[in-house]
Amino acid sequence: MTTNDASKNNTTDNNGLLAGHKVNRIGFGAMQLPGPRVWGPPKDKKAAIAVLKTAIQLGVNHIDTAQYYGPDVSNQLIKEALHPYAPDLVLVTKIGAQRDNTGGWVPAQRPEELIAGVEDNLRCLQIDRISVVNLRMMPSVPGGGPVPQNQQVLLDDQIAAMIQLRDAGKIEGFGISNASLEQVQKALPAKIACVQNAYSLLNREDEPILQLCLDHHIAWVPFFPLGSAGFPGISQVTKHPLVISIARDLEVTPAQIGLSWLLHHAPNLLLIPGTSSTAHLKENMEAANIRLHENTLLSLDQLTEKKA
Repeated sequence: MTTNDASKNNTTDNNGLLAGHKVNRIGFGAMQLPGPRVWGPPKDKKAAIAVLKTAIQLGVNHIDTAQYYGPDVSNQLIKEALHPYAPDLVLVTKIGAQRDNTGGWVPAQRPEELIAGVEDNLRCLQIDRISVVNLRMMPSVPGGGPVPQNQQVLLDDQIAAMIQLRDAGKIEGFGISNASLEQVQKALPAKIACVQNAYSLLNREDEPILQLCLDHHIAWVPFFPLGSAGFPGISQVTKHPLVISIARDLEVTPAQIGLSWLLHHAPNLLLIPGTSSTAHLKENMEAANIRLHENTLLSLDQLTEKKA
């Protein structure tokens, strides 16, 4: 590693706050643990269990999941691998969607569906209360069409259901996911714990929402923090020539550069990179120890207006 460009970061606090809990700023996203297309059991169950156990050993205390990952698979693996859970483990799940018989993603946005979704998570994870539950907005149905009129729900009614769940002690806090600036602004009075939107070095369309979260001390938890190969139009950070070049110079991986940039970009950023590989898990966690110097950060910041 070239000391003029990067160094081990032993002074920066690698902890963040999520619903009042101190968490490692690099957590773990469980979306890749089920089978292909987040559907069905994992190809190697023992390997999936090993990834979860290793994550805890490496200091992860923030795991992001959803009952509809599988469906049921992700939560069942978490329970099998980690129950009884460590006292400091913050489990975060999502509601607002379901899977159809072919693995498609369909809305489950009505208040009664949100409440049932929380109950399903509690039952499968075998806990009495969930640290944080994200309300996943679904502006369209699979294929890109609008949500049918009879399935559209007022955000005010959804937030009321989340407050009801919080008041009942079923959840400690709730956030909002896949949300617009207007939706986040509407949710602010409910004292949301986090916002979870797609965001990466190469996808900063939601920078105004990130700034809003900074202003209100709300955690920003990006999904697709390195982009995605499986979704059209989402650039892969690890394929960008500048990221590859910087990683080569610093003797780290492109993924570590992408994750490290996020940690440097804003103090309220909490990462949940997902993987089904213990090797990749260890690589992701090491990104917290990389300090990018000012010139490197400036070069990466200038990618804002460029396409990969």
